[in-house]
Amino acid sequence: MIEGLEKLLMQGKESAELRFGLGNAYLGKGDAAVAVSHLRRAIELKPEYSAAWKLLAKALQQSDQNDAAIEAYRLGIAVAQKVGDKQAEKEMQVFLNRLLR
Repeated sequence: MIEGLEKLLMQGKESAELRFGLGNAYLGKGDAAVAVSHLRRAIELKPEYSAAWKLLAKALQQSDQNDAAIEAYRLGIAVAQKVGDKQAEKEMQVFLNRLLR
């Protein structure tokens, strides 16, 4: 799966969704650092992509970057509120609360 997504990226078909897919795939593979870079780019391309914020925070947490994960959750919650994504807002709030304990 990663190879196919990377191929699309190399063909210049960059999009927030493609970067999200790559981030998700790398995170699933256990490579949180590479996932973080793709998810950050997804957010650059589409700042109101609440799912990307949630996954970025998770990847940061798995990379032992808890302060950055807390910030990503907070920013992601604000984005989710802005776009009306109640489910993502609730999920990120739960994850943030767990991380703050």
